[in-house]
Amino acid sequence: MPAPERIPPGGVTVLDLLAKGELTVKGQVREASNAVLLCTAAYEGESADCVYKPVAGERPLWDFPDGNLARREVAAYEISEATGWGLVPPTVLRDGPYGEGMVQLWIDADDGAELLGLVERDEPGEGWKAVGLAQVAEDRTALLVHADDPALRRLAVLDAVINNGDRKGGHLLPAPDGRLYGIDHGVTFHVEDKLRTLLWGWAGEPLPGEAAGPLAALDAGLTAGAPLATRLAELLTPAEIDAVRDRVARLRTTGRHPEPSGQWPALPWPPV
Repeated sequence: MPAPERIPPGGVTVLDLLAKGELTVKGQVREASNAVLLCTAAYEGESADCVYKPVAGERPLWDFPDGNLARREVAAYEISEATGWGLVPPTVLRDGPYGEGMVQLWIDADDGAELLGLVERDEPGEGWKAVGLAQVAEDRTALLVHADDPALRRLAVLDAVINNGDRKGGHLLPAPDGRLYGIDHGVTFHVEDKLRTLLWGWAGEPLPGEAAGPLAALDAGLTAGAPLATRLAELLTPAEIDAVRDRVARLRTTGRHPEPSGQWPALPWPPV
């Protein structure tokens, strides 16, 4: 599938297609913990594959009592767009065959791209960053590593902003055109530190220089009355938006990637 900005080829925008198109359910992702339906969205002669996650199919989470996961997924897209990095596929909130839910453009992943790995040595090797030791057998461990990749690092910054509590390997989608996308952002925006990710390789290191502009844009966009803040107010609670502002301010002040807090498991389970 081509990059999102080139779908569809006519005058209909991707967001129009997702928000206004007729959704036809094609199947279901059975291994997902919540209802995930594969659909086709069709509008004014254009169509595209997409994912539809109805709120009715969400499992309640004791530590996310406010709102729903679908709105958090849309909020993650809004934050991603505000950075200018385009790390989250186009995502909208709308009514569908099973009620309100989020609809997101389907991205075909490049199965040949290597972003994560396990190595039988103490150091990660050139071009890789160490995450930590992983138990691979009863009596054997291996070093979990991720690629030292600029796009992956941008995603680590985004995760720090949205407080992503579930950045697994299967949530990383390298596209055939070289772009990288992150998906499954329902467990985000908690007011407490819930960052749980496989991208700890840069923990404590200075942020890349390219993060300064996007973080400044977020800081301005989160000002009360700004379009981004107004949009987030439709998706998150006031306390959650205040927490986003605090995280952006902290990143700009420290200039460093966050480190595990010790108050919450640092790695997601299962890791994929």
